[in-house]
Amino acid sequence: MTPEAAQEILQFLLPQLQEESATTRKLLAAVPAENCDYKPSDLCMTGLALASHIALSEVFFLRGVLNGAFEWKAIDFQTPTEALAFYDEHVISMIAGVGALPGEKLAQPVTFAIWTEPAVAFLNIGLKHTIHHRGQLSSYLRPMGAKVPSIYGPSADEPRQAAASS
Repeated sequence: MTPEAAQEILQFLLPQLQEESATTRKLLAAVPAENCDYKPSDLCMTGLALASHIALSEVFFLRGVLNGAFEWKAIDFQTPTEALAFYDEHVISMIAGVGALPGEKLAQPVTFAIWTEPAVAFLNIGLKHTIHHRGQLSSYLRPMGAKVPSIYGPSADEPRQAAASS
């Protein structure tokens, strides 16, 4: 991949990363501490584990692109608030950092597990990963006693707001 092509892909993905991170933040903020041990079956993560996985994974993918190498750093969050604080502390600034990367860095091959791709490709993979797990977590919220925020449109708990009357 050429540096120019990598830069074009970044310009396409950057607004999506910014928009999706705001949605992810809303979802993480909705996880109630009092029922965060909920899981729909024995095969599933708890709400806290899933919220933690989302926060940690998003940082993992962004840091991997920024550093040109992936390194998993596990943190054992005790509450959803801790996972949200971690997310707030890292994600927005890392997205800004990725947005400032030169095309050469974005085009650089990076290896994660069995895949070697240009660094910029992992922004898309990370985005899909977050959206996937965010969908899971959104289905946990009502059984946990929480409200589901709007994600790609209104939810029953956060309906579309009527336009202000002039």
